[in-house]
Amino acid sequence: MKPLKFKGVNEDASNTPRYFAGIDLGGTNIAAAIVDEYGVIYGRSKRKTNAPRPYNEIFDDMAQCARDAAQESGIEFEEIEAVGIGCPGSIDQETGTIEFSNNLDFYNAPIVSYMQEALGKKIYVENDANAAAWGEFIAGSGKNYDNMVMITLGTGVGSGIIIDNKLMCGSFGKGAEIGHMTIVVNGEKCTCGRRGCFESYASATALVKMTKEAMKKNPESDMWKLCNGKLSNANGTTAFKSKDAAAKKVVKDYLGYLAEGIINVINIFEPKIVCIGGGISHEGRKILVPVEKKIKKYAYNRFGKQQTIVELASLGNDAGIIGAALLWKNEK
Repeated sequence: MKPLKFKGVNEDASNTPRYFAGIDLGGTNIAAAIVDEYGVIYGRSKRKTNAPRPYNEIFDDMAQCARDAAQESGIEFEEIEAVGIGCPGSIDQETGTIEFSNNLDFYNAPIVSYMQEALGKKIYVENDANAAAWGEFIAGSGKNYDNMVMITLGTGVGSGIIIDNKLMCGSFGKGAEIGHMTIVVNGEKCTCGRRGCFESYASATALVKMTKEAMKKNPESDMWKLCNGKLSNANGTTAFKSKDAAAKKVVKDYLGYLAEGIINVINIFEPKIVCIGGGISHEGRKILVPVEKKIKKYAYNRFGKQQTIVELASLGNDAGIIGAALLWKNEK
């Protein structure tokens, strides 16, 4: 496997590989991998999170998952220089704790100290969306740029912001929550407690909700056939696959909201690239073309010679693991 070069690599440097462990802690699964400094994965391991349960039990499984990945890769764990962890929730970098994670029911969980004792390695931890963005920045679609914003369209809208080759997480480490900027005043209720958040209109969850509402209002729609006559079978691809008017309106409305949020991001940060990831991004140019068209029409810098590029994420589910494993690069 040819290694991916990442920013800052000296081509004259020693060819001796350096190995790091990346752990992606999710509400459903714990995934771990051994990754070299170029972003190449050598071994993997996965097990169920089985949340909610005491954090020490989950942390023990994370540690074992990292060791299993090393064993699967054929690399001695003693060769691992550091371990990076991406996890949902609010991270306090000063204390090394997960202050709160609603998906895991964690409150002030001491992840850094616990994992350091369990694995005997330097531990880095970051919000999972930031870790995924860092992975795309180091080894994916953002690897040729120094300023990037990643937007992940999943159950919610995750995001990560990189400015001048560094993660931007806010003064207290809980910023960069693009999903919770308002795009519709007094709009749909969001899980965060506010109304009209970007997440409430551009997430995969929002798209499924819009699809189901359209199906209820249009019993003749082809979307019913795609779902075998069951509303519960509707998913994020249903409206994109159907060609009738009701489905096209769902897609148009959804992409309109997505474009509005991305235009806001471009107007605020003017990154060199906006990277779109998550399950919905698999629709490819069906997303990119309409979104780019609206950006060209309404972005504040639309008359400038240089424009922000919008591209799809390239690492898929590996972005979080690779980004976590290479979090040490953010300290340099």
